[in-house]
Amino acid sequence: MATSDNDSSAVTPPPKMDPIMRNALRYTVSAKEYKLLHQYLISRSPPAILRRAPQPPRYEAIVKSKDDYNAAAVRASLRVFLATQTGLKLWELVLTKVSAARGQPQTPKPRTSFWKSPNIRLSLSLSLILLLHRLLHRFFVRLRSNLLTDDAKPFRRRNPRISKVLCSRLAPAVGASLAGFCMGVYPADQLRITIALYAAARAAEFVFNALEDEGWFKDRPWVGFHALSDRKDGQGILTFKIKWFGSWMLMPLSAGQLLHAFVLDRDCFPKGFGDFLLKYGGPYVQIQPQGYPAKLTWPDTYEIVDGLKEITNLKWPPFISPILFPASTTLPRTLTAIAPITDPAHPAIKSLSCALLHPTDPSCLRVYLTYYIQTIPRIAKGFTLIFSLLSLPRYKSFLANPILATDKLARSILRFTFFISGALGTSWGSICLFQHVFPRTLLYSQRWFLGGFLGGLWGFLDRKNGRSNFLYSARLSVDSLWKVGVKHGWWKGIRGGDVWLFTLALCAINIVHENDPKAVNGKIFRQGMSSLCGEAVDRALGQAQNLDEVQKVEEREVKVQGINTPLKDVDREKS
Repeated sequence: MATSDNDSSAVTPPPKMDPIMRNALRYTVSAKEYKLLHQYLISRSPPAILRRAPQPPRYEAIVKSKDDYNAAAVRASLRVFLATQTGLKLWELVLTKVSAARGQPQTPKPRTSFWKSPNIRLSLSLSLILLLHRLLHRFFVRLRSNLLTDDAKPFRRRNPRISKVLCSRLAPAVGASLAGFCMGVYPADQLRITIALYAAARAAEFVFNALEDEGWFKDRPWVGFHALSDRKDGQGILTFKIKWFGSWMLMPLSAGQLLHAFVLDRDCFPKGFGDFLLKYGGPYVQIQPQGYPAKLTWPDTYEIVDGLKEITNLKWPPFISPILFPASTTLPRTLTAIAPITDPAHPAIKSLSCALLHPTDPSCLRVYLTYYIQTIPRIAKGFTLIFSLLSLPRYKSFLANPILATDKLARSILRFTFFISGALGTSWGSICLFQHVFPRTLLYSQRWFLGGFLGGLWGFLDRKNGRSNFLYSARLSVDSLWKVGVKHGWWKGIRGGDVWLFTLALCAINIVHENDPKAVNGKIFRQGMSSLCGEAVDRALGQAQNLDEVQKVEEREVKVQGINTPLKDVDREKS
């Protein structure tokens, strides 16, 4: 009798769960996630917790639903919120520890309420973009499918224009882009501008790729030169081609604008980039010599830049040596801060800018060559470390063919080192060059742009794998140019313009991703776009029809990575 009682109690269905609690569980943890959580955490908990926690089959029965799309969207947005908030907190902790280790003073941050915290609002903005993008994308997909049915023919006849818009294949992509306005939740800050510019640059890149796939650039100028040569079989002409038309052409324009802003509008220039320019200024940046009396002042690096700005405004005055004319006024009153550098300068120097940049050597050419001797080893050392760390995820290529992979890594390091050192050295050296070529008043301020333009031409060395660097420089230049224009009244700022730019960029990316997924560079980026649409597949590889299309996707991946050849390419060259 007792046994039958036990059997009857064993088959008794479990009590129903409260609907609010059931929905809370559905929108928090999926059945698969709960199974892993139960396997690795709950099963090892104390017995009291283990008895109260439902088993995975029961949990799956509780949260089971016919349509889990909305719940999955909410779960994904919650994870984005938590991951972003955690990452920002860790980043602040790392910065605090690094600053403390360097002995830098810590400035206490003003206390703000929870909802006004920039970290909270950034996390909330990104999570809302994901949530609304998924919901809007599904809404317009369903709306389009319903309007295309026979039952909706009366609606299509009554509203032809609206039906044409809503029934378009791009309607879900455009409609889901409205989620980009959630970027406005984050307060107007430089980070929001940076995100908008990054999205706009990637959108322009993807549109270019899509137009290239459609054959818009078949006749673009590829050929650099032709050379005649005898072939082994004695037939024909051997033609050499250089692919010179590409994204590297952005670098001269970007470098020219950035150098111009660095000297003449430094408040519109990214400080980190300026610190990098001065750090690798070599013999052109005079630091305080050892043993210099502490009671005397010495201009810091940015005071030297301010001196160059004032020299530019004075239209490049000549240098009058105090050694030869001790009783004369040799410096304008506005340049007394650089007197410790220019007063002992070599009397043979003719230009005041040369006396400021290389006071001990009257030869501009010798200083220019000395720059490369001093700077190239330093730059190579730093980028060797950076490129080596970035190549760790591609360790399989080193295991498959270590000689070839190491050779490619070394070539990338050398190519990038010569590109950076050449760009910096030419930008600094052009100051002296224009003193010998141009009259004082000719292009007295525009020559900064010309000097940066000449330095940017070194981007040709890294034209094959430097697209990400060129686009990064272009984003910095556009941001700086916009601020310079607002400062000088060339145009007026638009309230919320960065949010509009981000939304339009998201719309363009969605359209390209819908029409030609292969044009979207970067596997991680494509996965992110698929996640925004609630998908779990890579459309580019799924829609590739033949080997040539797959190879084109792989080539674009190499362009994005720009450091090493993937394992497939290593194996291909090995064979």
